[in-house]
Amino acid sequence: MQKRAHATWVILLTLFIAYLLAIVPFPDWAMNYRPEWVPMVLIYWAMALPYRVGIGWAWAVGLVLDILEGSILGINAISLVIIAYVTISLHQRMRMFSTLQQSGLVLALVGLNLMVCHWLLIVTGQSVPANLMYLMAALTSAIIWPSLFQLLRQIRRGFRVT
Repeated sequence: MQKRAHATWVILLTLFIAYLLAIVPFPDWAMNYRPEWVPMVLIYWAMALPYRVGIGWAWAVGLVLDILEGSILGINAISLVIIAYVTISLHQRMRMFSTLQQSGLVLALVGLNLMVCHWLLIVTGQSVPANLMYLMAALTSAIIWPSLFQLLRQIRRGFRVT
């Protein structure tokens, strides 16, 4: 019997690449359209391997994202924990959805992530824009989701991540 590798390094590598994509500089006019790479990668792994990538992973991933972005420690962590909880709760249904339906759910989850972060910034007294343009990132994330899903699925299957 062949023993399967857990390949945690593959999960960490995809998250590292998502962190890099999250901090790539964009022009000021395009910042609201930047896809939310880290939440999308977390959604994928929580959906594909809910018994391995869960609430603890989401908290750690969020803390690292807080440090990278220079935001108040815990803001991204809290929102990613909420996203991971919802994803893990719905993972069996999400697997049955087409990628278009998954895109709609990613739109809602990333939008929830952005709204929670925005609300926490307001509560902590940070200055935030008064318009809803920050939610455009959820739309671009939903548009990119089918391609990202296929790529991460090929990586998971190619490296036999279980």
